[in-house]
Amino acid sequence: MAFKRYADAVWQGDLQAGKGTMSTPQSGLFDAQNYSFKTRFGDEKGTNPEELLAAAHAGCFSMALSAVLGKEGFTPDRIQSRAEVAMDPGMDPGPTVTGVTLVVEASVPGISEDQFQKIAEAAKAGCVISRALSVPVSLSATLKA
Repeated sequence: MAFKRYADAVWQGDLQAGKGTMSTPQSGLFDAQNYSFKTRFGDEKGTNPEELLAAAHAGCFSMALSAVLGKEGFTPDRIQSRAEVAMDPGMDPGPTVTGVTLVVEASVPGISEDQFQKIAEAAKAGCVISRALSVPVSLSATLKA
């Protein structure tokens, strides 16, 4: 049975001077977390969509790697993953995520380098967020008076 996870975003104002908040009501992790043009394209403190995509991908990949290792008979002591989301702000028709690099360090007793590399590739291919990056996106838009 399918289930949904969601987050909410509110934006007020124009792109460069406006500001917004993002919330994750289901988990309560974020409640009106600030984001803006400067947190996204500059160095102002706050979050941005690409950072949240990176966090989701790193977390998903770590779990996927643990799952595939387990299926192959290995139990990791520790998995540390980083997802680096690359965005080109100068693309046409606008800023575009151009790729994600997953960087992982793991401590896995009894595994060879070759086994680990094959399992890591399988985890990348099976990671829900990796797969989500190529799915169609649907839209339901309502204009309120």
